Amino acid sequence: MVSIKGGRKRLVTGAVSTVTAGIALGAFALSGTANSATQPAEASAAAGRIKPTIVLEHGAFADGSSWNGVIADLRADGYPVVAAANPLRGPASDAAALRTVLDHIKGPKLLVGHSYGGNVISQAATDDPEVKALVYVAAFLPAPGESALELTNKYPGSTLPGALDPVTYQQADGTSATDLYIQQDKFRHQFAADVPAGEAALMAAAQRPIAQAALVEKATSAAWKTKPSWAVVTTQDLNIPAAVQRFMAQRAHAHTTEIAASHSVAVSHPHLVADVIERAARTTVR
Repeated sequence: MVSIKGGRKRLVTGAVSTVTAGIALGAFALSGTANSATQPAEASAAAGRIKPTIVLEHGAFADGSSWNGVIADLRADGYPVVAAANPLRGPASDAAALRTVLDHIKGPKLLVGHSYGGNVISQAATDDPEVKALVYVAAFLPAPGESALELTNKYPGSTLPGALDPVTYQQADGTSATDLYIQQDKFRHQFAADVPAGEAALMAAAQRPIAQAALVEKATSAAWKTKPSWAVVTTQDLNIPAAVQRFMAQRAHAHTTEIAASHSVAVSHPHLVADVIERAARTTVR
């Protein structure tokens, strides 16, 4: 499927089907600097319309560079972009960290979360009128009281437990905690099967661990209940099974795009992800 936008042709590979389900109502790596994203109106004045700042939140076993291809497309189309650094310590504290970024950016914003980053944007965007829409990319859309681990296990298909490399350490207060990595020799198969081998090896080496406790911490709010949402569902995902992603997207009445891709869809199919984000922006910010 080829879509033309902003004078460029974008080729999206893999079988893609799009289902529009309606808008749910009621239901420290930066690209540029945060300061450069604080005036989206001026940045896009030449285009004759306000373009929201796109705030990207990576998930576990990744970092802000996982959005590089998406950032390139968004910036080429005139969108201010910030790829926030996710501490990966727990939904509440990570959402608080993201809030410091959001509070620094003036004007309308769209939040985009990959994987566990979906937990974070769902909480950080709650009660923020400047966040106009949410985009979930192979991501969790938890309801209050749900955890990432609980949702992952709702349907079979995740092979992540067998690929993990846990590292336990002693904290300053004397208690122990565990960080989770993916074993490097299993990283590509588990996380990025459709990413070129050399690039996947770099991703494996640069991966950031998530606190084991973060995966069992329960969500306390869900911004998707009051904000329009979009979802990219990855049907070859070995981290979050496609059935789980569909369940969450349908529950949120999200506009849903499915693609035969791995969990690292933002790396393997950046044009498709950017197109979904821009569709959300055009729909909700005028």
